[in-house]
Amino acid sequence: MRTTIDLPDDLLRRAQASAARRGIKLKHLVTQCVERGLEMDAEPTRAYGHERPLPALVPPTDTPVRAMTSREVEDLLLGEEL
Repeated sequence: MRTTIDLPDDLLRRAQASAARRGIKLKHLVTQCVERGLEMDAEPTRAYGHERPLPALVPPTDTPVRAMTSREVEDLLLGEEL
């Protein structure tokens, strides 16, 4: 179905650039983003901007635990969603 939406110029440029980098049409990028947004809204633990809590990890005794950067945590969580 066709529809018209008004986007801020900067957001439209960013979306066009992202679609070009991925080698897809803008309409496909917008469709993907809307679908993801609706999926997040349907998940009760993520609705209304609340993130699900991180799992508690308890290492075996005497096992060193390396601190993770925010980027590493984000990559790990995104990997779970795929």
